[in-house]
Amino acid sequence: MTTLLRVANRLGWLIASLLLASLLIFLATNALPGNIAQVILGTNAAPGEVAALEERLGLNQPLLVRYLDWLGGAVRFDFGESYITGRPVAPLIADKLEVTASLALLGMGTAILVALPVGTYAAVRRRRVDGVAVSALSQVGLAIPAFWAGIGLVIVFAVTLGWLPAGGYVSYWDSVGQWARHLVLPVASLAIVQASVLSRYVRSAVIEVLHEDYYRTARAVGWSHTGALWRHGLRNIGISLLTVVGLQLATVLVGAIIIEQVFALPGLGSALLLAVGKRDLGIVQAIVLLLVWSVLVINFLVDVAYQLVDPRIRRRGEDA
Repeated sequence: MTTLLRVANRLGWLIASLLLASLLIFLATNALPGNIAQVILGTNAAPGEVAALEERLGLNQPLLVRYLDWLGGAVRFDFGESYITGRPVAPLIADKLEVTASLALLGMGTAILVALPVGTYAAVRRRRVDGVAVSALSQVGLAIPAFWAGIGLVIVFAVTLGWLPAGGYVSYWDSVGQWARHLVLPVASLAIVQASVLSRYVRSAVIEVLHEDYYRTARAVGWSHTGALWRHGLRNIGISLLTVVGLQLATVLVGAIIIEQVFALPGLGSALLLAVGKRDLGIVQAIVLLLVWSVLVINFLVDVAYQLVDPRIRRRGEDA
């Protein structure tokens, strides 16, 4: 089976997973007890008013018809209107998505930039005191919840020193400087935990490279530690890191939603909690679907990239 066929096979599984996820989300939200029309109008609403609102919202249609209509709109990023406010859901989500995407991408990017040198240093110096100390610090980072790290950073850098804001958000399009300034502490809170996780895998990957024959040969002909790792070990280290990044994606998204609450960021997490409290199922369905689909799509991209960068997988596919 060629690489192209393997990618097509993965794409088929992705589409099936996206459809199954959408069905489960729709069924789960619609299985909640209570009548949404009754919730909107209040307990004193007349039955005729409730029935009229159900018809306007399409709640009196068969479940399958409602699901297909909702799915067709979701594919076009059209999630209908909010049950409570009557405003379109898509623009609301687009505004919140900027916050969550900025936090998650910057947090993961910062974690990778920190984990690569830290994990490599801990591996190369693993038999020395400083290498053991770096490895121990990464273990401590694993034990710290992201929201604890956020609270600690706020106390030190916002409350005590007054260098950075303790919360709030400024859009990138309004002021790049203020956008970056307000995201420093949230991104650092998320990156501390992720960098600790990733650095452990980088350390293991580097140690494995150090025991390979090609690395020893490079060292024997005069290459330095850094040069030999960069020239011969970077691909293997990148493959290990890529795998872990894909696995950690869901954790990063959940961590971003939690961090949003610590720093009062108006992202998807805040919108989701508010919608759940108001029983605004249109927004709940849209946000949950977007998060789940994002995880599935990015995992698919990571899987494809893993096959492209690892020649061993390509050879196995061609020999099959």
